[in-house]
Amino acid sequence: QVQLVESGGGLVQPGGSLRLTCLASGSVFSVNAMAWYRQAPGKERERVALITNGDNTNYIDSVKGRFTISRDKAKDTMYLQMNDLKPEDTAVYYCYAGIWGARKIEWWGQGTQVTVSS
Repeated sequence: QVQLVESGGGLVQPGGSLRLTCLASGSVFSVNAMAWYRQAPGKERERVALITNGDNTNYIDSVKGRFTISRDKAKDTMYLQMNDLKPEDTAVYYCYAGIWGARKIEWWGQGTQVTVSS
């Protein structure tokens, strides 16, 4: 089992920055993929950024050049640095951890609200 706790959300003006943190605990050594997802009101949850154990990263087009995902394996912590935030980035952001193999095992955090508004 893996437990995930997000922090760092809040209200920020357009053009501002936030850093989200996801602290993992439990059987973190078994995880080979971590990601940030978001879900805006009335929309489906979408994957924003992914990082693998090999530190390969992947982003959706709308955040490329503005968001950076990173991971501190020694601290079992993942981050999402969000710069130049836009109103359309407003959503609940979820931390995700998974074991991707013959079968997929997944865990989710409780979510943290990010609101971009003037």
